Amino acid sequence: MKPLPLILASSSPRRLTLLKQIGIVPDQVVPPDIDETPAHDELPRPYAQRMARAKAAAIASSDHLVLAADTVVAAGRRILPKADSGEQVRACLTLLSGRRHRVMTAIVLMNPPVAQPDLSPDIGRQRTERLVESIVTFNRLTEAQIEAYVATREGEGKAGGYAINGQAAGFVRFLSGSHSGVVGLPLFETAQLLRGVGWQLP
Repeated sequence: MKPLPLILASSSPRRLTLLKQIGIVPDQVVPPDIDETPAHDELPRPYAQRMARAKAAAIASSDHLVLAADTVVAAGRRILPKADSGEQVRACLTLLSGRRHRVMTAIVLMNPPVAQPDLSPDIGRQRTERLVESIVTFNRLTEAQIEAYVATREGEGKAGGYAINGQAAGFVRFLSGSHSGVVGLPLFETAQLLRGVGWQLP
């Protein structure tokens, strides 16, 4: 039986590239429009899960699967921002220099609702989730290294102010977990979810 078509609920070109890496080409890519402000005292893990669920719900479809994800970089209990300027990139790298931090990516796969007349469209909607946590340790960075990286602008728009699939790979002394999860989409877990709903993958 042919699997349901897939919508990727994301504005991240990295997630689309990662999916294509394992032979998955979504039928549509739709950026979700949600408020990504953390709640007061919200911890990194529940925040990542809440954001992934909100993204999937914002794009919920009556006839497509919806795949959504959210990546959070955390230093202790602190959620680092998605850097929107060179100043924020600099602040993130200064904080992460020489220390261990966690990267959590939550993924949500939402099925269309089960057709049941007289019920809300969300009744019967099935959602499967995974959360993948990785540990990353940066080498101690010099001020010159930080400034050179800020100048590339690579870290802007990235959680924690860096892209591990770019020049920041040279900062990583240790990684335990999912490299693709740190990039933005843990591919093993994503493939498992899609296989579970009928997608044939290598």
